[in-house]
Amino acid sequence: MSTHKVKKLPKRTAEIIIDIPKEDIIKEYKLAFNLLLKDLTVEGFRKGKVPKNIGEKHLKKEEVYQTLIKNVLPKIFEDIVKKESLTPVISPKIELVKAKEDEDWQIKMTVAEKPTVMVGDYKEIVRKAKANLKKDDIWLPGKGQEPEKTKVEKEQKMLNTVLAALLKEAKLEMSDLIVEEELNRKLAQQVDEIQKIGLTVDAYLKSKGLTMEQLKQRYAQEINDTYKIEFVLQEIADKEGIKVEESDLDKLFGNIKDEKEKALAKQNAYFYASILRKQKTLDFLLGL
Repeated sequence: MSTHKVKKLPKRTAEIIIDIPKEDIIKEYKLAFNLLLKDLTVEGFRKGKVPKNIGEKHLKKEEVYQTLIKNVLPKIFEDIVKKESLTPVISPKIELVKAKEDEDWQIKMTVAEKPTVMVGDYKEIVRKAKANLKKDDIWLPGKGQEPEKTKVEKEQKMLNTVLAALLKEAKLEMSDLIVEEELNRKLAQQVDEIQKIGLTVDAYLKSKGLTMEQLKQRYAQEINDTYKIEFVLQEIADKEGIKVEESDLDKLFGNIKDEKEKALAKQNAYFYASILRKQKTLDFLLGL
């Protein structure tokens, strides 16, 4: 049975040290091996019928250990989150401190927790932000007919102004891990896209007049602002008691004609509920 210690770090970050006895690792290794063995295909044997001694020659230990980690750590993390009342907002950063064969394992998880958000008098902030826009730049429901493009542009400008004002006045301290992990993902995605169009990273940066450090700083700021405004909107939704009803989801899913797409959407109901709640919060702010 694993044991753990939690250490609270600055900026809503927590460090978890997990110790797993070698007996548990041996047991989980066997389970992971048997799981992989069921899907192993070896010439002369049907899938799922490969003998254990043959499987040992074809399955690499690294592959088995990777499967072990994928099977074991999520459950351990889930139990710790419940026991310690943690509020993770992204997947934890995982480091294998000690992970030798036939020895106890030690794993370190770094967790970014939901920040405490101070939004101030958000209603007054929104009203002032809207009042500072020129009248011609504001579109409100019922104001009158305008070309659809112009109406959408004005509504978007008002929304951007409101969000910028909320972001400026809000006070929250966010874990550096959030930006770090998202930045790594975004940079990897960008490099992949650059290579797909046949450019090198250096050539791409030169075409944009940027250095890699400048690109990182730009992305980091975008990520920082995006997450902060998400936390601000969540806080406002909590304060206003904004909820997504079952009927809201039923209406959304009812608009999906393809049955497979609908079934997939229902499996991700939590994701769609969060989007609907955010939209309700934005509608509330724009209506102030």
